[in-house]
Amino acid sequence: MRTWKPLGSTAMVLLASALGAAPAAACEVCYGAASSGSPLVSGARLGVFLLLAVTVVVLGGFARFFFYLRNRARQAETEQIASEWAQFQRSSST
Repeated sequence: MRTWKPLGSTAMVLLASALGAAPAAACEVCYGAASSGSPLVSGARLGVFLLLAVTVVVLGGFARFFFYLRNRARQAETEQIASEWAQFQRSSST
């Protein structure tokens, strides 16, 4: 029965601290006091658009790199086929 006493006192302390806690202070955006034209909302909107622009630029760079690799592979394949065809023509003419 002695093992329940520390658990009970811990629960009482947690309950007392939760009931006696002061409300948390929040900014005006959290309370909804900021209007759509306030500088705080405009700054947040600008930050979102900036992060979207950075994301689009990075993804565009990846896409361009993969298109570059695809074009290089096609070019190498074309050059290899042309080289093999030239060797075939030289070998068949002799």
